[in-house]
Amino acid sequence: QVQLVESGGGLVQPGGSLRLSCIASRSIFSAVMSWYRQAPGLQREWVATITTNGITNYADFVKGRFTISRDNAKNTVYLQMDNLKPEDTAVYYCKLTSTSGYWGQGTQVTVSS
Repeated sequence: QVQLVESGGGLVQPGGSLRLSCIASRSIFSAVMSWYRQAPGLQREWVATITTNGITNYADFVKGRFTISRDNAKNTVYLQMDNLKPEDTAVYYCKLTSTSGYWGQGTQVTVSS
C-alpha cells in the first residue's frame, strides 16, 4: 500500500501560478507519476504524466502552461501551474502507477477573481 499526499492548492486569480506537490510514502523511482483533476459535476480527467526516465506528456488544455516534474530522492512529484484560468478550477489528484495504481486524496485549486 502506498499513501500519496497532495498539497499546494488554494485560491488564485486568473493569470496566477500555483505549484502542487505530491509526496509518496515509499520510493517513486520505478513508478509512473501522473496528475488528474476533477471539476464539480464532471468526470476526473488526465492532466499530465512523467515516466520513470523523465519523459513528460500533457493534456492539450494545459500544454505550455503546466509543467510536471519529479524528485525521486524526495519521493515527490510536482505540478507547476502557470497562467491559470477559471476553467482550471478543480480538485487535483496525484496518481502513482507501478504494479497497481494509487491515488491521493486531492487538493483544491480555485481560480477566481
